[in-house]
Amino acid sequence: MEFRSQKIAYWYFVAALPLFLLQVVLGLWLAVNYTFTVPQSVVDVFPFATARAFHTNLLVLWILLGFMGGTYYIVPEETRSEIYSTALAYVQLVALLLTGVAALVGFAFGWTKGRPLLEIPFPLNLVVVAGALIFLFNVGMTMFRAKRWTVIQGTLLGGLVFLAGLYLFGIPFYRNLVIDWYYWWWVIHLWVEGAWELVTGSIMAFILMKLTGVDREVVEKWLYVEIGLFMFTGVAGTGHHYYWIGAPSYWLWVGGVFSALEPLPIMLMVIDTMQHVKRRRTRIVNPLVWTYAIGCSILHLIGAGVWGFLHTLPQINYYTHGSQVTVSHGHLAFFGAYALLNLTTFYYAMPKLQGVAVFDDRRGRIAFWTMCIAMMIMGLTFGVAGVLQSYIERVLGMGYMTAQSYMRLWMGVTLFAGVFFLSGVVLAVTDLLSLKPAKVAAIKV
Repeated sequence: MEFRSQKIAYWYFVAALPLFLLQVVLGLWLAVNYTFTVPQSVVDVFPFATARAFHTNLLVLWILLGFMGGTYYIVPEETRSEIYSTALAYVQLVALLLTGVAALVGFAFGWTKGRPLLEIPFPLNLVVVAGALIFLFNVGMTMFRAKRWTVIQGTLLGGLVFLAGLYLFGIPFYRNLVIDWYYWWWVIHLWVEGAWELVTGSIMAFILMKLTGVDREVVEKWLYVEIGLFMFTGVAGTGHHYYWIGAPSYWLWVGGVFSALEPLPIMLMVIDTMQHVKRRRTRIVNPLVWTYAIGCSILHLIGAGVWGFLHTLPQINYYTHGSQVTVSHGHLAFFGAYALLNLTTFYYAMPKLQGVAVFDDRRGRIAFWTMCIAMMIMGLTFGVAGVLQSYIERVLGMGYMTAQSYMRLWMGVTLFAGVFFLSGVVLAVTDLLSLKPAKVAAIKV
């Protein structure tokens, strides 16, 4: 840790990790609902829709806290200056956490806007907007005051500004339902396949540069490609959602192809860095972070790129849209692109923030493989369940409950894999909060 204000990041990470754990627990409860018949008395107290709102909103909250913490860690090193105001950073953290608690309690009592992933009511939206403005002001003032610009920090700031701006489109209701869902897709799609991609690319570039000693020019050239794809294909990629709101069917082709291209720059950035390491025989002092970074890029490409492209092909999407095939794509994409990115950031920064120069990475390595293997199994079982669902409901025309009966076996396998995934998450969270110094420095050639 080179700058005192980087310590802010530690508390964002500490806040994010329990929320990640709670999100996974709620996901298992959802799988239980698909696998077993839950007593009506339990459903009356904690309905499926409420549990789903918990699960998805916890995902958004802990991912954003990880992004913000990573930004507070990276910006001082990129600008060579302290964060403008540490007090504002802590006020922002407290405000976001209190908003999250209020939202979850509100969901339990039916206080919700009803839109998936954007359920929080209007008053809480105002607090989120205030927190986002504080964050952008703090980061922006740090950069402008330092007057030392790099492509990494410029891309990071651009992604964060766009992320905050898009959120505004999801706050109001529109009287026309088609328009309302149109802007809902703007927020959701252009968050996860636009603004979040820029944040992912810049954070990954910083970590790869610090971890391997790769030249800044190597990673920054892929950031330029990422920016180009975002500018020219990010908006067009939204088109794979448009078929269902009455837009011409060619949008599915445009959206599907361009969406599949978005993860490529990050994957190519990692491959280019691997070639650099191989050519120069660079020594990686923290091989665990390197493992997480490679895993992030591979599963990002598989979940967001390959799975996303196949799922949004017009001939397939016509039948699978909104089915468990969508859930398969969503789980693989979010875990690969953003959960693993946060964990990569945590494992890179938290040892430094805790004063552990070289740590014992055995628990972290077991956690990585447990989570990745379990998530791949879950992606496949969700996919099989979704294909059955699509065929039974949308080809044969049978009822919803008939499809559920055929899906139950595969949702049970998903539940089983989810338990293993939870064990990996518990291990990772425990490891990150109690890192142990290594007896011998682990160096990988």
